[in-house]
Amino acid sequence: MTLLQLEGVSVRLGERAVVDSVDLEVAEHETVCVLGPSGSGKSTLLRVVAGLQQVSGGRVLLGGADQAGVPVHRRGVGLMFQDHQLFPHRDVGANVSFGLRMRGRGRASYAAQVAELLELVGLPGAQGRAVASLSGGEQQRVALARALAPSPRLLMLDEPLGQLDRGLRERLVVELRGLFSRLGTTVLAVTHDQGEAFALADRVVVMRDGRIAQAGTPLEVWQRPASEFVARFLGFENVVPATVTGAVAATAWGRVPVPAGSPEGEQRLMIRPAGVVLRDAGLRCEVVSRTFRGTHVALLLRPEGGPVLEAECGLAGAPAVGDRVAAAFSPAEVVVLPR
Repeated sequence: MTLLQLEGVSVRLGERAVVDSVDLEVAEHETVCVLGPSGSGKSTLLRVVAGLQQVSGGRVLLGGADQAGVPVHRRGVGLMFQDHQLFPHRDVGANVSFGLRMRGRGRASYAAQVAELLELVGLPGAQGRAVASLSGGEQQRVALARALAPSPRLLMLDEPLGQLDRGLRERLVVELRGLFSRLGTTVLAVTHDQGEAFALADRVVVMRDGRIAQAGTPLEVWQRPASEFVARFLGFENVVPATVTGAVAATAWGRVPVPAGSPEGEQRLMIRPAGVVLRDAGLRCEVVSRTFRGTHVALLLRPEGGPVLEAECGLAGAPAVGDRVAAAFSPAEVVVLPR
């Protein structure tokens, strides 16, 4: 069943449409991550759902009820921000129980719930700790427990892991996905980090200039970007004009095989780095940079013709900067982008 529904939602600031006629549905128990560069409207969209931003047009429905005029504290949503917004003068337990106390519940009635939430987020027995004594990751866990305490029907996360180092973000995002699955929480999150979104979400929404550029499962969006904008936002830089005829595209890099059934004519072609394969024969290139990525080596190649190419290869036998190599293309990693 659909929990959240946006119908033609728009937000205008003067002459500029920050959010422009957005339609979006979030099902119960689903985690949806909204991605986009700065200024794409993703955080404004979150504020609209929370009731912190008035709409210029359209409707927000929660559980089928129009939220026009419904104040923030009556929407039944939880909010978790990038900067935690914890109360520094209160201990961990008092921070987590804040929403419960605002509802008039006594300490005896919520003490067990606070303990259970801290156990869930990996901070058992931390009720009496001072906020100032916590690391950034621990503060993020306390903020999550506080947002979950009132049992919101919709949990909203605004760049939830943005201030943490990459290693901690990668660990926490796995923990969050497992936690939301166990609790059956419905989540709407916004982030600019596609790795974080793809690891956390059941469905990804990419925004551009206040509109939805693409929506789908992480696998769908990754495998089939809906436009050159989405492809480049996801980090794919091997994009060139192409003329597609049958199973081959004519490009500045020469003839590139394309998947069967690709649209023909004048198109834009994307080749994933994994699809640029080093062979004994092919497009002659010079290696201009080499970066160790843990499981593989990322290469930047300068072909004899056409723009630079991003490629990947295994750790063993990776060419050095300045080496001359030949590149061929794997059709499985080639995408003819929709026009």
